[in-house]
Order: sequence, then structure tokens, then C-alpha cells
Amino acid sequence: MRPPAAHKNADQAPDAEKAPFVVAKRIREAILDEVFKPGDRLTEAELVEKFEVSRSPIREALLALEKEGTVIISPFRGAMITPLSWEEALDIAELRLALISLAVKPAHRHLSPADFDHAYDLAKRATRTRSAKEHFEWNRSFWDIIFVKTERPILREVFQQLEDRMARYYPFLLKLFPTARPSEILIEIYRKGEIAEAFRAFKKIYLEIVDEVIDHLKSQEAP
Repeated sequence: MRPPAAHKNADQAPDAEKAPFVVAKRIREAILDEVFKPGDRLTEAELVEKFEVSRSPIREALLALEKEGTVIISPFRGAMITPLSWEEALDIAELRLALISLAVKPAHRHLSPADFDHAYDLAKRATRTRSAKEHFEWNRSFWDIIFVKTERPILREVFQQLEDRMARYYPFLLKLFPTARPSEILIEIYRKGEIAEAFRAFKKIYLEIVDEVIDHLKSQEAP
């Protein structure tokens, strides 16, 4: 008699389907932990050994990361973590701010007191951690609370894509601004129903950070 099949969760994809996604996530986490840094070259052989998977999911993961802007793939030279640039940082920052401006008003009416509490807790965690990976994860969860409540899935999808592309900037940002708290300020005012004022206060701090980031990146690129 055959033994009963092992139970699988409905949301678990077959290993072959989820392997490239998992590898891409782990490469992104390695960037956040500064195991891989902007400008570093990645070889398939190195990644196969590190992540203990075959070359096929490695190639698929690298192609996905190239599409999002995290790596550059060159013929005969392999993959490289995309260097930081002030032009890209500015584009990401401006697009993020535009999406946030579109999200705060429609999201507010769907946010419960528990949502505000959870978001504020995540914002505080992100401010206090010295781990870029934790900061990325908590910041992503923070914004997801707001973007889910907009009930505009395309806004959420585009914002998440920008967050993934921005991941390699997080170690740099955390060193430059270890105690910046724009998200905390946003929630402190936002939960009172003062939506426009909350966004103005957030935007002021956000743009100050962006200006400093751009200046710092420009100075690093200067000959």
C-alpha cells in the first residue's frame, strides 16, 4: 500500500517555479547585508555554490534582477551589481514621492486604529535598526499597509518595483541617515486625519534627505 502523500500548503509553488524568485530575493538580501556591493561582479559558478541550486534558476534570477535594475549583464563578462548613481536615485525618489502623494488620501479612510498602530510600530523599528535588511523589510511592510488600503493595485505594484530597485541604496542610506524618521512623522499627523499636513511634513523631511543623498552621490562620482 502506498503511503499517503505529504500535505502541501495551497500557496506553496513547486520548487522549480519558486527557485528563481527565492534566488533573486537572496541576492537582494546579500546586497542589503553588503555581502555583495554595487560594482561587484557575480559569476554563475559562485552563485550556484552559494545558493546550492542549478544554473537555470540562477540565470532566471539574474535576468529578473537585470529587468528591475539591480544588476547589469554584459556578454562574456557576466553580471555586475549596478553601481549607485545620483540620476537613478533622483528618479526613484521623485517617483516614490509621487506614488505616496497618490496613496495617502484614498488609503486614509480604510485605515483602522490597529493599522495606524502597526504602521507606527514598523516605522519606529525601521528608524532604530542598524541592519539595512531589517530596515528594508520593515519599511516595505510600512508602505504596504498604506498602499493596500488605497485599493489601487497598480500603485502598489509599481511602488514595490521601485522598492526592489532601491534595495542596493539601503546600506548607503542607513549610514548617511541612521536616525531619520519621516515615516514616524507622517503617521503621527496622518492618524489625526490631517492628511495634507501629514504629507507636507513628510515631504519636507523626505526632500531634505533626497538633496543630501544626491549631493553625496555626486561628490563620489566626481573625478
